[in-house]
Amino acid sequence: MSLRNSNRYLCWVKRLTLVFLGVVAIWIAVGVFSRMYEFRDDDPDRGAVIMNSNKFGDHFSQITYLSQGWSPSDSLWFYNTTQGSNLLPYSFFLVLEQADSTALFRNDQNIDRYGYLPQRPTVSNPDGLPVGMVRDEYQGKAYMGFTCAACHTTQINYNDIGIRIDGGPAYSDMETFMIDLAQALYVTLENPEKRNRFIVNVLKQGHYKNTDDVLTDLKKYAQRIKTYTIINTPRDTKRPLTHYGYARLDAFGRIYNRVFEHIMNAQQIRELLAEILSPVELAEVMTNVESVLSSDNRDHIVERIQEYLTDRQMIKLRNRIYNPADAPVSYPFLWDVPRHDYVQWNGRVDNSGLGPMARNAGQLIGVFGTLDWQEKDGFTLSSVLGGQGFSSKHIDFRSSIDIRNLRRVEKHLRKLTSPSWPEHILPSLDKTRLASGAELYEQYCASCHGHINHTDPDRRVVAKMIAVSSVGTDAKMAENSVTFMGYSGILRGQYVNVGVGNILLDHQAPAVALLASATRNVVLTPDWNKWLVRRWVERSLDFAYTFFDNEVQSSIKNGNYTPDTTAKPFASIMAYKARPLNGIWATAPYLHNGSVPTLYDLLLPKRQASDPPEGEYRPDDFMVGSREFDLERIGFKSSGYDGFLFRTSIWGNGNGGHEYAAGRTPQLDGTFLPALTREQRLDLLEYLKSL
Repeated sequence: MSLRNSNRYLCWVKRLTLVFLGVVAIWIAVGVFSRMYEFRDDDPDRGAVIMNSNKFGDHFSQITYLSQGWSPSDSLWFYNTTQGSNLLPYSFFLVLEQADSTALFRNDQNIDRYGYLPQRPTVSNPDGLPVGMVRDEYQGKAYMGFTCAACHTTQINYNDIGIRIDGGPAYSDMETFMIDLAQALYVTLENPEKRNRFIVNVLKQGHYKNTDDVLTDLKKYAQRIKTYTIINTPRDTKRPLTHYGYARLDAFGRIYNRVFEHIMNAQQIRELLAEILSPVELAEVMTNVESVLSSDNRDHIVERIQEYLTDRQMIKLRNRIYNPADAPVSYPFLWDVPRHDYVQWNGRVDNSGLGPMARNAGQLIGVFGTLDWQEKDGFTLSSVLGGQGFSSKHIDFRSSIDIRNLRRVEKHLRKLTSPSWPEHILPSLDKTRLASGAELYEQYCASCHGHINHTDPDRRVVAKMIAVSSVGTDAKMAENSVTFMGYSGILRGQYVNVGVGNILLDHQAPAVALLASATRNVVLTPDWNKWLVRRWVERSLDFAYTFFDNEVQSSIKNGNYTPDTTAKPFASIMAYKARPLNGIWATAPYLHNGSVPTLYDLLLPKRQASDPPEGEYRPDDFMVGSREFDLERIGFKSSGYDGFLFRTSIWGNGNGGHEYAAGRTPQLDGTFLPALTREQRLDLLEYLKSL
């Protein structure tokens, strides 16, 4: 090459390099600006709405936030950042009326009735949706969906002040919300006057072009949401359960069932229909559904065959595919979660490496991420990385789940700290009782609930896993996580690493393994609607950022539990997690299933048949729903109003176990400490308030 040509070549290389660097700089600048733009909403009241009173008689005339490391813009970003949840079309939620009136379903009074927190319009929430409900988009359509904040923001009312707690356990009743939402959609569909008003008002929003399109989606979402509520109900008297009520949800059970629905393939549907229908019924049904099962469009199979089944046939199919979501647990509080070694009530998820990415993807599966999973010919880079190999077919795990924003939420939570007892609102702590209580805490509690500095940026949380057989609390949630099985459908034949080796997914497989495979593949499937290079660059950056920025490293579980083995690969999750109790005063109700209303009650024993009636015991039945703070016992008001009646006699609602302060549960070393006196309980309670 001549010197002249060489110079020309170098010149072009420099120009292309400059162009490339310019494009990268613009891309970075746009990304940085968009992130700054998202934090522009700094409303000083964080959008909170004052509700003078509600159906439980709660009162507050002002809202205050405690110091938790978040500014107003931090809180509002957490409330309103989309994550890929698509419950129903956005315009539907804006104009839908309640089933029994013309009042909007989303009006503040109705939202408050379900325990969600009403908000007024702000910059990042122009339609004034409740905390944790947002406008999301997928495939060019707008949807109403949920964010983490819907389940992890709470409010405590005291002396006419509403104290908002970011990251606190929600006091909402999602089960009734979903049942009533389905009913409102069906009544709208069947009532001509409601239907006409609904269509007119939806068309005004500009998201639909004509009446037929509105009616088509109204039918689809009415059926979809009603089916969701039916799928997750108990099956028979062998697994009885009242409604969850406030402050609880069987999130795992519902996530499992959404996975089961979307991994079902045509072959297994045919097999199941043949097992549950008579020959005559089968012949009639198959003439209609065979076209669905034989089509190339193989996603949403269960939903698409429903219209050809009677209610009785659909219930039979439901009972074969799904498990009852009948082990509700309290919403966990989120402060310090990014710093835990293991997360979830049963410590199922290792929080190191890419663990948070898969965990959050699983959460979005549960809260209505659109799952367009289907079988396709050949293989892709995503399917190979996801463990599907180089076979002639692969599963495309396309979805609406926004992995990038989920990663950002996880990082955002690192700034969140637990709320300290607010002595400017609540009475000051008793220093004498505090000192005595600190000594009792070291004796009775510290072996499981260690201390941390809740503002230390380098803090770590080591979960202490305690076997269910040792702690003695209700075992249903743990048992469900171990024993639930599901049809593997499109995942059949894949391998899933469960820590002690790989499980080969058979015709039926453990639900926990199916979920692990699904979340792994969702995370490894980049956003299909972005340019090829961009989608892989962004997902690779998300992987790298999550992995290298996550300071939690893989470690052995701590505590008293049965280790996993190849014979029993999920033995360790027959346990419940103990964590530091900083901020515990703001997280009622207590125990993993919310079966104890206050901290004082938690220090009492459960009454047994042999116990004298005149003693102090945990309440077997109590009211849930009011946000009024019980200052004496530290929790929410649990009597004296018409709320949801929590019955602890029902399997899954048991309030026994964890009776260390009552001298009935042995410490980790096997010793029983003396039962605390009433004065000692009050001393320990005072210390718990200070954490």
